Amino acid sequence: MKILVCALEHSANIHLASLKKELGDDVELVGIFNKELGNSIVDLRSLAIMGIVDALKKLRFFFKLADEMVELSQEADKVLLIDSSGFNLPLAKKIKKKYPDKEIIYYILPQAWAWKKKRIPVLARTIDHLCSILPFEPAYYPKDAPIEYVGHPLLDQIKQFKTELREDIQHITFMPGSRKGEIKRLMPVFREVREALEIERATIIVPKYFTQESIDELYGDLSSFEVVHDAHATLYDADFAFICSGTATLEAALIGTPFVLAYKAKAFDYFIGRMLIKLNYVGLANIMFEKFKGEAIHPEFLQHEVTKENLLEAYKSYKKEAFITHAKELREYLGSGSSKKVAQIIKS
Repeated sequence: MKILVCALEHSANIHLASLKKELGDDVELVGIFNKELGNSIVDLRSLAIMGIVDALKKLRFFFKLADEMVELSQEADKVLLIDSSGFNLPLAKKIKKKYPDKEIIYYILPQAWAWKKKRIPVLARTIDHLCSILPFEPAYYPKDAPIEYVGHPLLDQIKQFKTELREDIQHITFMPGSRKGEIKRLMPVFREVREALEIERATIIVPKYFTQESIDELYGDLSSFEVVHDAHATLYDADFAFICSGTATLEAALIGTPFVLAYKAKAFDYFIGRMLIKLNYVGLANIMFEKFKGEAIHPEFLQHEVTKENLLEAYKSYKKEAFITHAKELREYLGSGSSKKVAQIIKS
């Protein structure tokens, strides 16, 4: 079986690797993905975009790339799109227009439930199989939509969960994100927090694909931190974490590491985001736990609230036992990993 795949993001390729194991050797992948997983038609590094100007310069390149994917879909048995709705949803429309009978599977769906709900009917009529990784997501779609919850991909990677916490804090880790702006805005505060902590070990989780030059530019003085790259192993070893918003909050919750979310965006971007996205929380773990239990699982500090004093106070007053109980409930809510179920859908 030949599958046309479009996996543009680093995280999408991590999940694709787990899925490839479940699919077995009799499935051939073609299209866009990490070169370690097969013969991709493009080097993912060439798709990186830094700012609006760079995005505009690469528009023609992306249009050409989409046209190439449409042509490749003719020979593929099925199409698998992973995340990246800005590219993948228009691509799905083009494929369906040219090849109406081509089966399209979308894994890790656009968060249309949070904003742009007008996309939901478009997804429902364009995609043959909508593979949701959020238990509450199918309820936002029409009853006859081809959507089902397939489990969560993080549970394919995260097997360990803390059953108890050390009473004495020995290791605290910091995750200031992976985007240039968020790292630069958070690091001064994280550095102040680290200097105020009397602990044996303070680590900072840096994406392994960052060059030393970019680390020096973005993070500044890291002499008081130990630089590490394995997020899951570090979170499991750590007694506490300070984390930028994103998937990392869910990773920490599923591992069982107590943490505080800190997030600072550009003032204008934050204002627009708040206008468009009507959610009570920004952390994925909080969003999911609120849907499940009607409350937050961890503290959040946003914009001007991100201060050394606030973060330290939240750390000192943290209710760790309650967190562990809630984190365990969240794991049970998600159920299992998603790779096996998605592989079954592809092969069926």
